[in-house]
Amino acid sequence: MKKALIGSLVLVGVGILALGLGYAFAGGAAGAATPQQADQAGCKDHPLFPTRMPDYRISDCKVEEFGFYEFETPKPPKTRIEGKFTFIAYTYTGPKNGEPSGLAVVRNYENAIQKVGGTIVASDPQHQRWVNGKIVKDGQEIWAQIDKGNGKIWLRIVEKKAMEQYIVADAAAMGTDIRATGHAAVYGILFDTGKSTIKPESAQAIGEIAKLLKADATLKIHVVGHTDNVGDVAANIKLSQDRGEAVLQALVRDQGIAAARLRSYGCGQFAPVASNDSEEGRAKNRRVELVKQ
Repeated sequence: MKKALIGSLVLVGVGILALGLGYAFAGGAAGAATPQQADQAGCKDHPLFPTRMPDYRISDCKVEEFGFYEFETPKPPKTRIEGKFTFIAYTYTGPKNGEPSGLAVVRNYENAIQKVGGTIVASDPQHQRWVNGKIVKDGQEIWAQIDKGNGKIWLRIVEKKAMEQYIVADAAAMGTDIRATGHAAVYGILFDTGKSTIKPESAQAIGEIAKLLKADATLKIHVVGHTDNVGDVAANIKLSQDRGEAVLQALVRDQGIAAARLRSYGCGQFAPVASNDSEEGRAKNRRVELVKQ
């Protein structure tokens, strides 16, 4: 899959390179920054867009193997996409009064995305200062947003994928927590964004809950869903309730646990274990807890 994705990006890059971003200045074409205006150390163009607008250098960049970005929409809410996140900032270094307009930048990237079979998802309806699009190659979904500011172009790309779950629930550890505090947090249960649909990679964590219950036939638990503080309060309460119920049903249906030993509940955003001011904190708050009845 990794090789297929790299190959796809190369094909995408070749298509965009052939297009040349559709923009030319007198005496120059899209390409690498001049030696006098070198790119920020460690930064480079993304394979999806191997060429750039003339007279721009990379002034900043960041890559997260698993992150997210909330892509702009003409009206709320924004579209949140998770996966490998790349941020690149370009700074204009050309002649005074030679900087391209926001419309020129937007049209260039629109054409580049469409040239390789991508679709434009949304763009700034007023001033043509941003555009985002989606490209699907070999089953890999890639989202890109381009923003134009004074002297700047910001590029954000997310190669959509599910998070690799390294930390899994353990029946023994959950049992220890329940005996000591009356509850245990479970972080290996994942859901589709904004839904109560359990993702397949949650099977191991649910299996460990079942192992805990089978080891102690007298144990009865509340399966409690929790969310972060993003979104409407009432919707978060319902979502957390639905997620708790989804886990309960999975334990009954797939693991043979008696329904009489389980009850579901939803706390919404009202029992955080970390600050909701950061993505790391919000991720900790999105959890399922087992509470002894």
